[in-house]
Order: sequence, then C-alpha cells, then structure tokens
Amino acid sequence: MRSSPGTHLWLAVIATTSLVLALSPDGFETYLLHRNSSNLYQLARHPVRALLGSAFWIQDPAALVFYAILFELFHAPVERWLGTPKWLFTVATAHIAATLVSQQVVLYAITHHDVPRSMAHVVDIGVSYGLAASAGILAYRIARPWRWLYLAAAVAFFLVPLLTDRTFTDLGHALSLAIGLACYPLTRHPAHGKPFATERPPGAH
Repeated sequence: MRSSPGTHLWLAVIATTSLVLALSPDGFETYLLHRNSSNLYQLARHPVRALLGSAFWIQDPAALVFYAILFELFHAPVERWLGTPKWLFTVATAHIAATLVSQQVVLYAITHHDVPRSMAHVVDIGVSYGLAASAGILAYRIARPWRWLYLAAAVAFFLVPLLTDRTFTDLGHALSLAIGLACYPLTRHPAHGKPFATERPPGAH
C-alpha cells in the first residue's frame, strides 16, 4: 500500500461512499447518485464538483470488491511503476476528457432529437474511465511479444462495445484507453522497475 498510496486512498474513499449508498434509503440514494453525476445538468451548474465527485462513487455498492480487484490489477502497478504524480495525471486526464467528450456527444444527440432530453439527467458516475486509462498505459510495462497480446485484448474489450452498443459510456471507455496509450512519454523515465517480462536483446537465444 505504501508503494501506491493514491490507488488505495482512492479505493478507501470509494469504500466510504459505497457504504453511505448501501445504508441510505432508496430516495436518498438516488439523490446522491444524481447530485454527484457528471451529466449535462450537473456539468452546467457545478462543473468542478461534477467532474471530481463522479470519480469517487460507484452505482452499485455490491460491486466494491470487483472494483478493488481491478484497482490492484491496473492502478496499483501503474502507480508503483510511474510514481503517483504521473499515474494521477494519466487517470485524471482520461476521466475529465472522456467525461466532457462523451457528454458533448449526448448534448449533440439531444439537440438533434436522437435521444430524449432526459439524457441530460442520466446518472454518470464511476471509476471506469480512469481504469481504462491505466489499462492503456500499463501496456508499456509489458515486454514484447506479450505486449501485443495484451493490447489486442484491451482494444477488443473496449472497442467491440463501442461498435455494437454505441453508448456514450462506451465512447468514454475507448477514449480513456486511447489517452492511456497516448501517455507513452510518461513511461520513458519511470519511478521504479523494468518491464514485467524481460525482453531479449537482438540475437539472444
């Protein structure tokens, strides 16, 4: 935990907010989710609170263990490898950019009557955009040839839903993965470690 404090502090906050949701009456639970959403309504009125607050809630408290596992698989290795500042820059950039772009798409769809106006109030919270970004940049921690297999699986995981379901959340996930991959320059001077698998030098057997 000391080697990835940001990951575990974030997870502790999510555990707290999940407990609050689990103990709240149905009506108050709905209020909390909408109040902390980064949907069009909240972004227009409380942009900073919407962007920051939405990163510290998950919609289903029962999924906390699942998210804890994902944090250990993706966020913790990236933070240990790159250091907290670079890791935080990557996930924060992805969370903010993916949220703004995906909600702009929702606004466009509402304006052109492709979706109902109620989409401006949809619950849009969670940590998945940051996870997708960590999944992207983590590819550079894996040595070839396993890196290409990992990349193929990650791209398929996020791109297939975008091509089939075409929701604003799927767009945000795909964009976050791309942002993580685009953060390659941050990996040139990592805080700790070499790739997970040792790459053989040319001509080695």
